[in-house]
Amino acid sequence: MTLQQLEYIVAVEKYRHFVKAAEVCGVTQPTLSTMIQKLEAELNAQIFDRNSHPVKLTASGENIVGQAKVILYHVAQLKEMVLDEKEMEAGELRLGIIPTVAPYIIPGLFRVVHAQYSGIKLRVVEARTAVLEEKLERAEIDMALLSTPLKNNNLLEIPIYYEKFLAYVSPESSLFDRETIDMKQLPTEDLWVLQEGHCLRNQVLSFCGCATKNASVYETGSIATLVRIVDENGGYTVIPELHIDMLSGEQQSRIRKIVNPEPVREVSIAVRSDYVRERLLNIMAASIREIIPETMVDPRLKKFAIKL
Repeated sequence: MTLQQLEYIVAVEKYRHFVKAAEVCGVTQPTLSTMIQKLEAELNAQIFDRNSHPVKLTASGENIVGQAKVILYHVAQLKEMVLDEKEMEAGELRLGIIPTVAPYIIPGLFRVVHAQYSGIKLRVVEARTAVLEEKLERAEIDMALLSTPLKNNNLLEIPIYYEKFLAYVSPESSLFDRETIDMKQLPTEDLWVLQEGHCLRNQVLSFCGCATKNASVYETGSIATLVRIVDENGGYTVIPELHIDMLSGEQQSRIRKIVNPEPVREVSIAVRSDYVRERLLNIMAASIREIIPETMVDPRLKKFAIKL
């Protein structure tokens, strides 16, 4: 068994096509197929169902390719350990991010990384928390930016910033005339929330004391959509602090502070517990710091570098 063979099966799993995988790996299709067949013979297991189009993994293949990804991840980690500080600012960085954080971070993050760390090739995937946790555990991404805590012992969380939640209220709502809104007085009527699966939805329903079965709770897919629905249909929603800059002046006048207590979410970088690319982790944290207000940054990041 060789690392090259593992790279081949991971490529076929990714592209679901032997010819495309061979092109990406820089070998001929017969060479790639032969090497995979030798691996299957060594393992006494069929990895791919070659009769399906596109190519599919067998049940055994799912486990084999999953483990191959972890092995290749550890190989990459080992290579990073012997690079000097300058070289560690180069290479590919695969970042996952949740949809309720992405609009506020990703545009600026690409700008900062391209300007200051030109040797880093940033690849970003946007997905919900459960999907990103799985991708981290399978070593399909290097790190993820999401709301914590996760309660996942396989992952390490590094808090980056803390973001307040605010109410966005229609002028037609009874809440509109209030300067602040007591959390205990947030009504369940006319509340618009994200669709099921978003961590922000769970947080909002939790501190509003709502049950998902409540018929007056409506669902949609994005924070920007929630704002537009409130504008056209009345009611209110709860949005993260960084969304305020995306609102017009008139819309910003509809923001109300929530108090007693003030709801806040922790946003962290999550990595596998065996992650070793410390320099890249600090680069990512520093880049995010340049995008968000300094008052939101975790106090520890203002004084200390991240140590693994």
